[in-house]
Amino acid sequence: MARVLSGIRSTGKLHLGNYLGAVTNFVKMQHEHDCYFFIADYHSLTTHPTPENLHNNVRQVLVEYLAAGMDPEAATIYVQSDVPEIPELYLLLNMNAYLGELERTTSFKEKARKQPENVNSGLLTYPVLMAADILIHQATHVPVGKDQEQNLEMARKFAKRFNRMYKTDLFRIPKAFNFDNELVKVPGLDGSGKMGKSEGNGLYLSDTEKQLRKKVMKAKTDAGPTEPNSPVSEPIQNLFTIMNLVSEPDVLQSFKDDYANCNIRYGDLKKQLSEDINKQVAPVRDRIEAIENDDEYLRKVVKMGREKARESASKTLSEVRKIIGFRAF
Repeated sequence: MARVLSGIRSTGKLHLGNYLGAVTNFVKMQHEHDCYFFIADYHSLTTHPTPENLHNNVRQVLVEYLAAGMDPEAATIYVQSDVPEIPELYLLLNMNAYLGELERTTSFKEKARKQPENVNSGLLTYPVLMAADILIHQATHVPVGKDQEQNLEMARKFAKRFNRMYKTDLFRIPKAFNFDNELVKVPGLDGSGKMGKSEGNGLYLSDTEKQLRKKVMKAKTDAGPTEPNSPVSEPIQNLFTIMNLVSEPDVLQSFKDDYANCNIRYGDLKKQLSEDINKQVAPVRDRIEAIENDDEYLRKVVKMGREKARESASKTLSEVRKIIGFRAF
């Protein structure tokens, strides 16, 4: 059985792309592997250092992942800042992480370009904190997107370097986790690119039926096909892609046929799409509303996750301290 670890940024809500993509795989995975899912509130400080919404963001992410099907009895679900062993390992790994290799990471250069007024050391050492998250639980597999592949490779490098420097085999070398099926890529509503929080083109699980419909009705389209069997433009293909994920096959085919025959009415397409999206989202939204008002349950989940995560983390950190040479007087 693989030990799988995945972090969840605490800076936004779950959108349809998250849900139909990674989350459905996580829900399945938690019953097949030893899974650790954490809410990465330390990581959020590199780009969102203000305290006003930190707790509420963590709470919202926890609620929505539970509503989407994550089971605290099957997996270890915890808040990153509840496990003090993580920042201690982060500090120790930083002693053997070199400035040049950190400055060359793509994620650092990209974030530094986007926020030149806040190029903090947390951005620079982001891969080290990610490595600490992974290595503290001796994770063997880590689901990562393209944007995080280099950071996972850095975690592998730090684990190998520690083992080599201290002549030990303590750290397992983590590998990228490949889902059995290809990850779903859900496009945004703005005509190009994927659905994302930063792009402002998302449909969120907590959106009301009215909000979902309004967003879909505003989705970008084109002027319509001018002759039969015209190539499908990117904005329309994006809507077809979403429809393929939420609608019945015959419904999608009907609209594709209408497009090919120059009979398509985009208003009808959007109305059908919003109805089908709502059918997909409504059960999760109902669970969100129930869970977010159950403070006792949320406290229980967080406490259970903290205890399970610290039990695992303390074993690893104890070994690390011993290997480095820290001893009690």
